[in-house]
Amino acid sequence: MSAEGPQESQRVCLGAVSGAHGIRGDVRLKVFTQDLQDIGSYGPVVTEDGLRRFEVTAVRVSGDKVTARLSGVGSRDQAEALKGTRLYVDRDVLPETEEEEWYHADLIGLECFDREGVLLGTVASIHDFGAGDIVEIENAEGGDTTLVPFTRECVPSVDLDGGRLVVQPLPEMEDEEDPAPGTGSDKGSG
Repeated sequence: MSAEGPQESQRVCLGAVSGAHGIRGDVRLKVFTQDLQDIGSYGPVVTEDGLRRFEVTAVRVSGDKVTARLSGVGSRDQAEALKGTRLYVDRDVLPETEEEEWYHADLIGLECFDREGVLLGTVASIHDFGAGDIVEIENAEGGDTTLVPFTRECVPSVDLDGGRLVVQPLPEMEDEEDPAPGTGSDKGSG
């Protein structure tokens, strides 16, 4: 159950344990599924290293908060010990996506090109800070990563089979060129 080679089954992180809930071993979860209730819908989950496996039962959703039971966890101390543990399933147990929908895990690692075909880098991560998905691109030439909104305007093409995205950063996101004439520091004083 490794996410290593493209031939092997990839795993997708469905959530992470954020702490204990109560004294009987229930856990609080940060859930990454579209419907929070679905955290227990895809069969057993495994830890990132694949060494521990849990059935997720008794999922309760209240607003954006999720609590659940994990098989084999029967005390608050056991639940607290799992804090920060990410929970994964095999990618192939998840439903197929609709057109123009992608799992974040399917996008990570894709090469990013501009409209002229110049390699910009690779997708390092996808973030959602509350205003929609953001693509984090690890720049091909090193240095800082670039963040681009995952919108049709900024990412006009996603080709999973070809392993690539076409990225068109918004003008204010691109590196600034030389200052406009007459606005630079070469202007004399007085």
